[in-house]
Amino acid sequence: MKTYTTLSEAVNDLTKKGYTFNFNIQQDCIWCAENNTQLQPDEFEIDEVYRFQEMSDVDNESILYAISSTQNNVKGLLVNAYSIYADSASTKLIEKLNSHNK
Repeated sequence: MKTYTTLSEAVNDLTKKGYTFNFNIQQDCIWCAENNTQLQPDEFEIDEVYRFQEMSDVDNESILYAISSTQNNVKGLLVNAYSIYADSASTKLIEKLNSHNK
């Protein structure tokens, strides 16, 4: 896996690799507004995960997920502030995201 210095560098490079859609976390799925697709935890794979932390603010951490779904023919990115989804997402979705976040 490649190492990136900044979140924007990673997003730009992964977009060039075909991860063109933007995902957001919903209660029990991830959702893509561009094509109105909802993916349940068992419908997508996490291909790559990158963690970024601003040196000036140790509490400001982001995680970038490169996600693909062959059954829905979609590849995209999910950017999330560290653990922000813990209160709003289902246990199954949190487990899926955390399984690649070690």
